[in-house]
Amino acid sequence: MPAPRPTPSSSAKSVSHPLRARVWTAGRLIVLVGALGLTFGLFFLTAMRVAIHAREVRVPDIHGLSVADATSALADVGLVLKVDARHADPKVPADHVVSQEPAPNTVLRRDRSVGVRVSEGQRDPVVPDLVGQPERTADIVLAQDQIQIANRAEIGTARYPAGVVVAQDPAAQDRSARVSLLVNRGEGGVTFVMPDVIGTLGLRTVDILRRRGFRVTVTAEVPYPGLPPGVIVRQTPQAGFQIGYGDPVQLEISR
Repeated sequence: MPAPRPTPSSSAKSVSHPLRARVWTAGRLIVLVGALGLTFGLFFLTAMRVAIHAREVRVPDIHGLSVADATSALADVGLVLKVDARHADPKVPADHVVSQEPAPNTVLRRDRSVGVRVSEGQRDPVVPDLVGQPERTADIVLAQDQIQIANRAEIGTARYPAGVVVAQDPAAQDRSARVSLLVNRGEGGVTFVMPDVIGTLGLRTVDILRRRGFRVTVTAEVPYPGLPPGVIVRQTPQAGFQIGYGDPVQLEISR
């Protein structure tokens, strides 16, 4: 006959109920704390993203604006203008924005700076030192620097070599698009016999005559069969005429 199965006593039942209750209470507390932590974390991340996006702005297009207007446009969205460089630009007025970095519509945080390059407008070239130079050399240098001769005055004196620049206005290293020259034509009262220069090389003859103080101009380039380009084919005055310092000499060369 099988032995009788033991039955739990009433004291054991009374011990198991409080233990189960404490475990259940602790479990619910852990779940509640976890849920609260998760909710707080999600709220914190959302708040951070909102705060970050609230401080982000898009860079406006300030190209071509004046420095004052560009500064105001950036300030309206919380950004700061920073001039990185200035340079001459004939296509953009002075004190206007030539370029910007970063580009328009770039996203930046507020209080960041936007670098710009600013135009100084059209700046006149630097005038070279022409005093003491032959007139022909001065003409070439000014043409290369895109400087116009506003006026060409003349004197006749033995104090300086004939055909050289003895004064200029404005002075060297100033900025100007125009310059006036004072050229010495040599001591007055001296006359020369005009040589026959037909058939000689034009550029070389012009240079020699100008160094001697004569006002030489090439008036035309004409076709002349059988001659290479640049050879003198006509002169005024003709060979044998009396000429003095400062007298004009006109030449025509082959084309």
